[in-house]
Amino acid sequence: MARGKTRRTSKRKAPSRSAPDTLEGRIGYRFHDSGMLRLALTHAAVAGGIDSNERLEFLGDRVLGLIVADMLYRRFPNETEAALARRFVAAVRRETLTEVAESLDLERNLKLAREAPEALRRGRAGMLADSCEALIAAIFLDGGLKAAECFVAPHWQGRLDDALPPPKDAKSALQEWAQGRGLPLPGYREVDRSGPAHAPLFEIEAAIKGHAPARGEGPSKRAAEQDAAAKLLARLESGTRSRS
Repeated sequence: MARGKTRRTSKRKAPSRSAPDTLEGRIGYRFHDSGMLRLALTHAAVAGGIDSNERLEFLGDRVLGLIVADMLYRRFPNETEAALARRFVAAVRRETLTEVAESLDLERNLKLAREAPEALRRGRAGMLADSCEALIAAIFLDGGLKAAECFVAPHWQGRLDDALPPPKDAKSALQEWAQGRGLPLPGYREVDRSGPAHAPLFEIEAAIKGHAPARGEGPSKRAAEQDAAAKLLARLESGTRSRS
């Protein structure tokens, strides 16, 4: 063995793709398919007719809904369906998605056309919310439901526990929704009554002019009306969010 000084060379380690200063570092997930992440961040306003994140938005809305519904079901075991429905609507609204997108500084990673119209620039909040949904879908497709849950949980758990006010009375909230849009007050009608006299089960239909009704059940008319109102309100607010 020859004597002498051995020259030591140190190789500089390449920075990790998921370092804290990268988007993957901020979201806490490293993509196997980087193209999926690029697609999630490509807004429909990008010129050239290339693929955009619109289809991912559609899927991300459903994935987020499933995960949040499961979190609520486990977090509030003693709450009624009506109360859970109110919490759900608040948790998945566009404002919440925008807050999460801003906390991740998602905007600086979005791919937009430089000459995007001023109308699009004014719609920044909606654009961020859409991109957050697309990001959730991309994580789901790339890593599965567990990976999506690992992303959603830390960003939504605190909002379920702290940020949301106690659920409103569903009938009052539905009435406010109708009045805020200049519509007649909601109507309720008994559709069915079953079970023995000492333990009846009521089925009530709640309706607002111009919208499909929703049905709810309960051991009393009041409980069934609350259930129907919560289901109708959840559908109406979800539809409003999807169209905005």
